[in-house]
Amino acid sequence: MGGNPHERLFTIAYDAGLQVHKELGPGLMESVYETILANRLARAGHKVERQKPITIVVDGITLPDAYRVDLLIDGSLVVELKALEKIANLHIRQTLTYVRLLNQPLGILMNFGNETFAESTRRIMNNHFMGR
Repeated sequence: MGGNPHERLFTIAYDAGLQVHKELGPGLMESVYETILANRLARAGHKVERQKPITIVVDGITLPDAYRVDLLIDGSLVVELKALEKIANLHIRQTLTYVRLLNQPLGILMNFGNETFAESTRRIMNNHFMGR
């Protein structure tokens, strides 16, 4: 598999999410989808961190565990999960915030609550990514 490693990882996570959605459909709690998706990605050999805390520092004040990202795959792909009938701009901005705080180039917002996985899943690009 050639190409950008972030793009490859995005495709792997997307395909795994799509498969979970096909098998389970909408209607379950977000934590169920998170557990199953994390397990499948880990079994495929990926490092999966669930509910990864994000600490932020503002004006010299440290806020430990200010946020929690649902999944961080291989230390580089932010995965935010929802189980809603429809995602809102707020959910997209939330995922972008996590991507930026973790200084990653790419994230994915997966919504398992809609009948069609592809229509309610979003690729989130960090336009301010500085690289490593």
